[in-house]
Amino acid sequence: MVEAQEGPRPPVEAEWNQILDFLNKNLRSDKAWSITNEYPTALHPSNLHNIRIVKQNNDIVSHAVVKPLVIKSPHVIFKVAAIGSVVTDESYRKQGLSTKILQNCIDSSLQQNCDIAILWTHLHDFYRKMGFELAGSEISFVIDQNLAEQNSQIRYSADPKVSAESIHRLYSLHTVGTARTLEETRKFLNIPETKLYTAWDMQNQLIAYAIEGKGADLGGYIHEWGGSTTGLLSLLSWIRTSTGQNKTIIVPRHSQNLIEKLRLKNLSQHDGFLGMIKLLQFDQLATKIKRAFRAEGIADFVLEKRDGLYYFGIGQELVTIADEQDMVKLLFGPMDYQVLGFFSDENVKKLQKILPLKFWVWGWDSV
Repeated sequence: MVEAQEGPRPPVEAEWNQILDFLNKNLRSDKAWSITNEYPTALHPSNLHNIRIVKQNNDIVSHAVVKPLVIKSPHVIFKVAAIGSVVTDESYRKQGLSTKILQNCIDSSLQQNCDIAILWTHLHDFYRKMGFELAGSEISFVIDQNLAEQNSQIRYSADPKVSAESIHRLYSLHTVGTARTLEETRKFLNIPETKLYTAWDMQNQLIAYAIEGKGADLGGYIHEWGGSTTGLLSLLSWIRTSTGQNKTIIVPRHSQNLIEKLRLKNLSQHDGFLGMIKLLQFDQLATKIKRAFRAEGIADFVLEKRDGLYYFGIGQELVTIADEQDMVKLLFGPMDYQVLGFFSDENVKKLQKILPLKFWVWGWDSV
């Protein structure tokens, strides 16, 4: 008898515990905590409408979740669909279920007016078939030496009992990042295996923080940080000294001041991608980008899609792009306009005022 299959579809509240059992079995079978503790905002009953499941004979056999994010940056505010926990039961793989459920997530993200989708995976070829491409930029530095002298006027701590308000205040100073609530910050601080390092001045004010680890992921990686560059460098030195271990800090390309200071130390460096990105609402995104160029006094910037082709450039210097994935890399990096050879030096300088877009998803927001 053919087994009855239903979905992809959003689950109902009564299926919540079944979802957690499925995810813990398939993704966290060797951990003492539930996966919902790692992703307290994405995998939460309040986000059921953004979860997708496939069931067969009343058993969940495939799952994915969308976490809509609003990303602020100096020029553009993005609505981003972060997609994660894409998993199919081993007995039901190679039936196209992950493709179906991912497409359903994309359709839902379109309905929610998201500009782009992003996910993190090593299955690059599979997701390229769905229109995703490695894009964006991140730079990783291995902290294997002291970066600054220890300051007697600064108190350092690895005590996790820190007020969410203090962390949230410094996080809010970032010019690029997810719009978070204080309550979300409070939940993130309770993620298992999170190591919190802080630096305080003599008035007991938080001046820098660094977050290492996130549940089963990012051990040894500082994926969230905030505060002054001087305070952060001093804190990073203290972390290495106090733990006796090298740590790797992940830095967005636009954090030029911090990058410059780290490069002066000749640290081991790796240039990577932020994630796999897919354009969802191109016209909507193009309107935002053109508005940003106009705000810079550049009225002849062109970004359009007609008859399946993308037109991109300034004034009479236009290029035609057939591949959507190439367009993703032009908008979000790592394309370098200086070396492309398409544009004059004058227009390269104009393009670089806005592009590649300053776009970043901090580690706590990844799913």
